[in-house]
Amino acid sequence: MKIIIAGAGDVGFHLAKLLANEGHDIVLVDRDGLRLKQASSSLDVSIVKGNSTSYKVLEEADIKNSDLLIAVTSSEEANLTTSMIGKHLGAKQTIARIQNVEYLLNKEKLDLKDLGIDEIISPESLAAKEIKRLLKEVAITDTFDFDEGKLSLLGVIIDETSKLKGKSLMEMAHLNPSQNFLTVAILRNNQTIIPHGDNVFQEGDHAYFISQPDGIDEVLALSGKVKQEIKNVMILGGSKVGFHAAKSLSRKFNVKLIESDKDKCFELADQLKNVMVINGDGRDVELLEEEGIDDMDAFIAVTGNSETNIISCLVAKNHSVKKTISLVENIDYIHLSQNIGVDTMINKKLIAANFIFRYVRQGEIISLTSIHGVDAEILEFIVKAGSKITQAEIKYLEFPKGAIIGGVVRNGVGYTTMGNFQFRPKDRAVVLCRLECIKTVEEFFK
Repeated sequence: MKIIIAGAGDVGFHLAKLLANEGHDIVLVDRDGLRLKQASSSLDVSIVKGNSTSYKVLEEADIKNSDLLIAVTSSEEANLTTSMIGKHLGAKQTIARIQNVEYLLNKEKLDLKDLGIDEIISPESLAAKEIKRLLKEVAITDTFDFDEGKLSLLGVIIDETSKLKGKSLMEMAHLNPSQNFLTVAILRNNQTIIPHGDNVFQEGDHAYFISQPDGIDEVLALSGKVKQEIKNVMILGGSKVGFHAAKSLSRKFNVKLIESDKDKCFELADQLKNVMVINGDGRDVELLEEEGIDDMDAFIAVTGNSETNIISCLVAKNHSVKKTISLVENIDYIHLSQNIGVDTMINKKLIAANFIFRYVRQGEIISLTSIHGVDAEILEFIVKAGSKITQAEIKYLEFPKGAIIGGVVRNGVGYTTMGNFQFRPKDRAVVLCRLECIKTVEEFFK
């Protein structure tokens, strides 16, 4: 595909990186020459300097022959205008990044497609959805359900209480005779390991499993974790992410939101009827204690300052809060979470870039998700008759080393897949895969 990306900031750069790995023809447009220079020196992309709302600049980017225009500059107006002009100049599809969620809520009423905008995304509302997903289970750092929970991805930290510590994957098989979960990735010292039989779990590893519904409790037990319910949630920061997270979470949990701006507090209190809104500085430990941080099950820091978010999460951990989530601006911080004590760090730009990447990747793949800090993607395929994956048992398929088949949903039931498993047409396969292997893996499902 020929893809034009307007905006070479964090979202645009990360997206260009993901799509360039796929072999797409990428043109990056930005007014900042330095950003473009940095992008072209590290990525296989073409660059055009200028304003993406300019007719001349879009023509220089060869808009009339583009399959997709993605507008992800920091300006909502520029993104909407770029998409509209780009569509009229010949772009087959357009995606615009927005901040005003009213557009999302009124997509049908506004007839955005008639204006030339095929899809809109809001990094803030995507981050709020991600927070809701991460709060499903305290003991699990990351979780994702396939086919409404028939299979689940689980992430846990291996600590000194874990029965898995010091065990190889082969030895772990004896601890799991029912074979209802499978290890698909280990994150160790910021390095992603796609594990095989002789890999040994070490203390501090962030391990990821694909599990059948009856295997979730076994994963928790073997990793020394206890199921804990979340009831009380404290959110620091009345940003757009904080607002959306509070609105969504208040349907299920008791939510307190702390915001330092007094006027904003009145606005939030009017809009969030089921949330207790508190005016105060979230960096003030005394305030947090007064507002009952010791009674909280989860603490979510989403102010505009990454350092404030990280430090306040560490304060929450020090007050025995079970689950902490910090919003960070710097993508490089995400790898730090397991080392410094914050349960999960999220970056809204990274979430947005991955969401757009999934949108572009639709085809053979029916879903695609990323794991925070892990250099791999989780893919879901529907198996087709005559495809290479159906030709033999998994152990004879010469599946790439940078990928691992985690499970299958067959006739509405989820199973983990061992070496002697053979796929049939209409199976739904779940695969964890490094970016550079996606194309090779896809060949097995074509």
